[in-house]
Amino acid sequence: MADLFSRTLNKEVPIPYYYQLKEILLDYITNDHVGYDRPIPTEVEISAHFNISRPTVRQAINELVVEGYFVRQKGKGTFVTKPKISQEFLQVLDSFNNEMIKKGLEPSTKILGIDVIDCDDKIADALHIATGSQVIRLRRLRFANEDPIVYVVTYLPYDRCKPILDRNFEYESLYEILRQVCGFSLMEAVRNLEAVLAGEYEAELLGVDKGAPIQFIKSITYLTDSSPIEYSLAKYRGDRSQFSFKLGIR
Repeated sequence: MADLFSRTLNKEVPIPYYYQLKEILLDYITNDHVGYDRPIPTEVEISAHFNISRPTVRQAINELVVEGYFVRQKGKGTFVTKPKISQEFLQVLDSFNNEMIKKGLEPSTKILGIDVIDCDDKIADALHIATGSQVIRLRRLRFANEDPIVYVVTYLPYDRCKPILDRNFEYESLYEILRQVCGFSLMEAVRNLEAVLAGEYEAELLGVDKGAPIQFIKSITYLTDSSPIEYSLAKYRGDRSQFSFKLGIR
């Protein structure tokens, strides 16, 4: 707290006080003066030190909450969050494990279940099979440095992917199994991203509050013959994940 309160606002320049305070707070936390999950000083304390109004302090903190640097906990205060993991999942056809390793993180997987079910209309439409056809359903919770990041349910056509039922998905990549065990050549994936609110089940799995914003991504992966082989529904923690896009100009 001493490092934060050793700083002052410059009231001689035409820069809004809330913006100056926001920059001070951001510099304070990004230079490791405050550990993750640690509280910052209260609005009253910050207001008194910098001699500015509480609404001004609140505006600076609110913007940092929206940007993912802070999280408010009712009755407890405002806390520094862990940095979001920037992912290229929407740009590159790569496994979760490979992407986390590239970020210097340690991935792990908890298998919540693998079974064979009769597919409904949505699954059938995604995989270009008849409604009621058998599909393999794989449910996984994926972690980075022991933090739950994404809950994903994957569907694959049973008649084409039977060999995967004998594999250990805690340690093996689905894409590598499809390539090496099933002999498939993966070509591309179509992914749709939307913001949703966490239901009770996924909130418990991901360690967030029910109703917290999460990122919902629907994916269909295609083989080189243009046939779909994988349909996945993934729900990512909104407070730990961000996705980057690379766009070309026509």
